[in-house]
Amino acid sequence: MPRRPLALLLTSVALTSGLAACSTRVPVEPAPDAGDPACATLVLSLPDTLAGLPRLLTTSQASAAWGSADHAIVLRCGVTPPGPTTDQCVTADDGTYSVDWVAVPGATDVGGYADWTFTTYGRSPAVEVFVPAAVTDTHSTAFLMELGRAISTVPPTRHCV
Repeated sequence: MPRRPLALLLTSVALTSGLAACSTRVPVEPAPDAGDPACATLVLSLPDTLAGLPRLLTTSQASAAWGSADHAIVLRCGVTPPGPTTDQCVTADDGTYSVDWVAVPGATDVGGYADWTFTTYGRSPAVEVFVPAAVTDTHSTAFLMELGRAISTVPPTRHCV
């Protein structure tokens, strides 16, 4: 008799493992310099949750996502660093880590919220974070401060003015 519960447990574990292997990955286009070794260090330093949202699997290296597959915050390391710009530059500073970001709003959706793209300023490789309107509708973008520790693995060479 003791073998039956063990067999059921093993079957359950096998099914669960099989489902986990088939979990949906967030499609992410790799950044041009995603192979930069600094991106590997940065991605390994990223938090498991962001703004209380769980981390998701992605389809490319040097990327990460949080939230849900259809409305994910997506991070890509290795994007082209922005040069001097007239776009809004904001500093996310939690008292320990300070990161400058170029903030560019996208189109406003029906609910009045916009997609946002944040790109680190003064760091190479640069990091881009895309935040869909569905997330800005329910979360502040103050979560950028939660990325400070990981982003700071790439030292700044310039700052917002």
